Amino acid sequence: MADNKECSSASSCSRESCEGCPSHSSGGGEPQSFMEQLNQYSSVKKVIGVVSGKGGVGKSFVTAALANAMAKKGCKVGILDADITGPSIPKMFGVHGPTQGSELGILPISSQNGIKIMSLNLLMDDEEAPVVWRGPILAGTVKQFWSDVFWGELDYLFVDMPPGTGDVPLTVFQSLPVDGIVIVTSPQELVQLIVKKAIHMADMMHIPVLGLVENYSFLKCPDCGRKISLFGESHVDEAAAQLGIPVLGKLPLDPEYAALADKGEFHQMENPYLEQAVEAVSGI
Repeated sequence: MADNKECSSASSCSRESCEGCPSHSSGGGEPQSFMEQLNQYSSVKKVIGVVSGKGGVGKSFVTAALANAMAKKGCKVGILDADITGPSIPKMFGVHGPTQGSELGILPISSQNGIKIMSLNLLMDDEEAPVVWRGPILAGTVKQFWSDVFWGELDYLFVDMPPGTGDVPLTVFQSLPVDGIVIVTSPQELVQLIVKKAIHMADMMHIPVLGLVENYSFLKCPDCGRKISLFGESHVDEAAAQLGIPVLGKLPLDPEYAALADKGEFHQMENPYLEQAVEAVSGI
């Protein structure tokens, strides 16, 4: 028999499984809070999660592009790289560790345009060493990036989350005061089905969904300017309408963007296709 009668899956959960459930409460009143304390010397006004239902859709690219755009507006911006086993943010911005500690906490490393970055790669002597950790350790590391890192004063902290709906995304939603999420997708219809899972997870955790960004939407012919749908016709407008959320941008495949990321010069990138996403982030 289930221990927690308030849980929506009470017929199948046990005492152990309910300990990590957002519906679990210790005294029969309000649900137990798993919120972590921010580093005591830091102030973060808004936390924005960037998520995807599956890997390989350009989530880190969108995270970095949004951070660039907000920094260009004069905001103080940071990126928490929660994609522990596949961190790419440091390479994109050309920053390297190891980072240093201080009496205020672990010090993030700033990009050339002033974005503060914390990633596991910045704590390792060998950036190419694989991270073979189990879920609880990954989740604990993300919490430490919030509680032990001296972020200083930030207007926006973007959290680049790993794909899917596993331990780390759940930890971010439960432990950080996420003000909204941007979901990244691609044109394939199968991906739209997977993205719905991410949206439903956000709804379950009461996290506002700011909207969808479609990556790899088209390739612009360098000769005639015609838009070529390499991955098939987009279904993002239909999916967004069905779910009642806006489309915040449709990003093309652009070799220049990839070249900047490969060279560690992503701070030079300007993306006019994300103007609606920038407005959504600015408006929360």
